[in-house]
Amino acid sequence: MAHDDRRGHHDHDHGPGHGHDPDHDPGHGHGHGHGHDHADVDWAEMAPLLEAQAELFAPLNERALAWLGKRQTAPGLIVDAGSGPGVVACQFAETFPGARVVAVDSAGPLLERALARARRLGVADRFGTLTGDLPGVLGELDYPVDLLWASRSLHHLGDQRAALAAFAGHLAPGGTLALMEGGLPIRFLPRDLGIGRPGLQARLDALHEEQFADMRSALPGSVAEAEDWPALLTAAGLKPTGTRSFLLDLPAPVPDRARAYVAAALTRLRDGLADQLTPADRDTLDRLLDPDDKASVHHRPDLFVLAAHTVHTASRVL
Repeated sequence: MAHDDRRGHHDHDHGPGHGHDPDHDPGHGHGHGHGHDHADVDWAEMAPLLEAQAELFAPLNERALAWLGKRQTAPGLIVDAGSGPGVVACQFAETFPGARVVAVDSAGPLLERALARARRLGVADRFGTLTGDLPGVLGELDYPVDLLWASRSLHHLGDQRAALAAFAGHLAPGGTLALMEGGLPIRFLPRDLGIGRPGLQARLDALHEEQFADMRSALPGSVAEAEDWPALLTAAGLKPTGTRSFLLDLPAPVPDRARAYVAAALTRLRDGLADQLTPADRDTLDRLLDPDDKASVHHRPDLFVLAAHTVHTASRVL
């Protein structure tokens, strides 16, 4: 297994040789530490889109990190488990200037982007990467973790209970595991669009939930688990310390980068759910995605982005 050798040290050189989810999907979002269900993705090609959507969600994550800072005030080592191109990992480096941050992901091209971002932001001297599948790759960390962030990467691991136990095993005494899972389905459009049958996004949500369940059941070693995250954190030997949801609220009219995000998200839904969509809903999506149609997301003045993501924290008892 290939990996970057800067995985917990504070004194490595970041020489010139080292340079989150194709689906940040409605209601779930996908992290990158899993290495199972996106094996055919061209991560180098996907990286700019992933960066753009992570940057769009930066205000939400900034508030989440500020909240975490009240629970873990001076972490020495922070690990972003399933980091993607490192946008949030770099936010951690900026939020906690005394910490070393390690971005962990199964996609090497995304970690190259993460390290390049760290250099641009001037935090590369405290920033490392580690390439491999969760949770096993965490065994290559050089010392225990004070703050482990797993943002929508856990649900790509077949046995989530076992993965949480593995995460917990890498925490330092008093360390915090912050798990971003759950929240609410994202919303972009009013119930009645003026085209097609009202309630399109609710129908897409229902189809996507079925697809998500199929994805979970197909994972290697998949174990059905009630998604009571505080209970699962307790079962991992940790003490739950809080749960809070954070909003991304971009009211209409949204900027162009939000329109691009919505167009990309709806395109993935249309492509991924093509066989399940009714002809009428498929036609509506085609209109919503047609740049030449004034009713499309590229032009309509009522487009917005409203998302709620939930973070659960738990600590390793001293």
